[in-house]
Amino acid sequence: MLLTLAVLAGAAGNAAARPVAIGGVRQSTALETRVLGGVESIAVWTLPRVGVSVRNDPRDLRLLYGNRELRYRPAEAGGGTGWTGLGFTLTTPLPAPEVVNGSLHVSLQALRLLGVRVLSDAPDVLNFAAPAVVPTSTLPPSPVTTIPVPAAPATSSPTTPALTELRPLPTLPSPPQPPAIQPIPTAPLPPALALPALAHLDTVRVSRTLHRSVEVQRVVLELSALAPYSVQRDKTGLSVTLPRVSATASAQDLPSGDRLSIEPGEAGTTVRLNTGGGTSTLFTLDNPDRVVIDTTTQLDTSVPPPIDPSSLPAGVTYRQKGTLHLLSFDPALYQPRVISAPTGRASDVAALVRGVGGVAGVNGGYFDPGSALPVDLVVAGGLMTAPSLERRATIGFSAQGNTFFGYPKPRYLLGGPFGSLTVNSVSSKPRPDLLTAFVGNGNTPVGADNLTTLYVGLGGSTVLNALTGRVTPPAGTLAVTFDPARFPQLPRTAGQPLKTTLGWRADDAPWDTALDALSAGPLLVQGGQVALNPAREMFDTGTNLWRPTRQVALGIMGGQATIAYFEHGTPESFAAALAGAGVRDAVRLDSGSSATAYLTGGYANLGAYLNTVWSRPVPNAIVFVPRSAPASPELSRR
Repeated sequence: MLLTLAVLAGAAGNAAARPVAIGGVRQSTALETRVLGGVESIAVWTLPRVGVSVRNDPRDLRLLYGNRELRYRPAEAGGGTGWTGLGFTLTTPLPAPEVVNGSLHVSLQALRLLGVRVLSDAPDVLNFAAPAVVPTSTLPPSPVTTIPVPAAPATSSPTTPALTELRPLPTLPSPPQPPAIQPIPTAPLPPALALPALAHLDTVRVSRTLHRSVEVQRVVLELSALAPYSVQRDKTGLSVTLPRVSATASAQDLPSGDRLSIEPGEAGTTVRLNTGGGTSTLFTLDNPDRVVIDTTTQLDTSVPPPIDPSSLPAGVTYRQKGTLHLLSFDPALYQPRVISAPTGRASDVAALVRGVGGVAGVNGGYFDPGSALPVDLVVAGGLMTAPSLERRATIGFSAQGNTFFGYPKPRYLLGGPFGSLTVNSVSSKPRPDLLTAFVGNGNTPVGADNLTTLYVGLGGSTVLNALTGRVTPPAGTLAVTFDPARFPQLPRTAGQPLKTTLGWRADDAPWDTALDALSAGPLLVQGGQVALNPAREMFDTGTNLWRPTRQVALGIMGGQATIAYFEHGTPESFAAALAGAGVRDAVRLDSGSSATAYLTGGYANLGAYLNTVWSRPVPNAIVFVPRSAPASPELSRR
């Protein structure tokens, strides 16, 4: 049951700093709460992770969640009145924010008033609900209609109130010193309205790092005091305007090839950065006050970019432990599915993910590179499109998205007045002595002379169509081909009774609820312990299949389905790394050149940056789709 933060408003004096989890996933120690003045508090910069949009400014703090907002301006900040609420009536006094080690903190009571959800509030952890959207932009300054000016004492110098943004001001007394920015010569302002600079641009620092084929350039604008800014973007870069900030004019070419210029003017300073196609994000830091511009540029567009841990979709958690990469998915937001390319064809994992509106994917089981046909079990949308070898570890997903592992031996079953028959094979090439099933894709013919093919619906009770000779079943249609002389009990005309089901023949998991399944192996981890047993699954450890290489798996970690990618190693080292990271259960998928872990435009694959070959196209993949996404079975059933 979802809880609110009401329980957090209890005896603050007894509160203790606690670790923070989001959607059940424990966060780093940097996100822990703090006890400040007897009040449990949390850093403002962490709040976007729980869905709160913020303006992280101690003189103009804004916290927005849904249609509720809290604003804080200290009394000395141009007539600030402390906390104010928008979208609700603020009747509960809140403690003032506090700055600790350069980070602004607010009480957890503020989050309660905003309505931020908490899944559990335990002494050892504070578990926030994962937000539907993680805000990525900073809120603008609070609207200001008037800025009161305190009367200047007769015996003291006049003062100018601190400003957070440039607004029309009433007449101010002349400052005791000449302003840093002179009035515009062509339209001089009266001396009473000449405004002094809020800050000076003291230092510009530039750094550049390479992450595989991605360049990240950081430009830091270090200011003498807090100052507002605005951004204008165009095709060649961006301009940052700093009103009432003075600076020294300069221009330089950066090591990245970008061009940086600083242009002071009467109204302030403009910083121009030509990024040459890179993508830039801006944020502020304090102690000292800084505006930071991070520009990410893909240097080699022929090589897919790596996963960007700083821009994950909501509900996705990325962890890296040495050469092990882990992508976990909140089950409340995402559901795993088996998605396949058309029969006999292969596709890159990214295309399979995008084809169904997914956010991430990993390649599936083993297949024959020549024909692009799977060599082991594939079930998609309840239809078995490739038969099982009946000996290797299998991953299954229920219609609700539950994940389970085991060793099923599924077969199609035909039932009617004659009793029950087991379909021997799943193939487009029937044998006269066997019952053969095939899921149509609209292109592949089945049947043969003197053989009958029935079109049936899985779970249906009658024959949809009965044909003789070579026929092409429509996409998604289950076809059963047989020799009438060998199976005279089966119907031969449409409308006759015939029930078709998929019997899983296993009791190690609730396989009867499985909607999708995929066999690969071996089982790497079970119950948190290494469970590798290649002999049980009939893997030959002396072959190329067992070599040290890139490894991928699908497992469960912290109650969440997790894609695991291992940069290089043997199945044994992979299993040990998974167990050491806290993975509860995991099955290895097709590894080596097929191994691909993809997340919305980025890849975990290190091998792509060491070789010219990226990864081999695959016939199927496990894809994570948003739960709100409509079902798209076309790919998996063709």
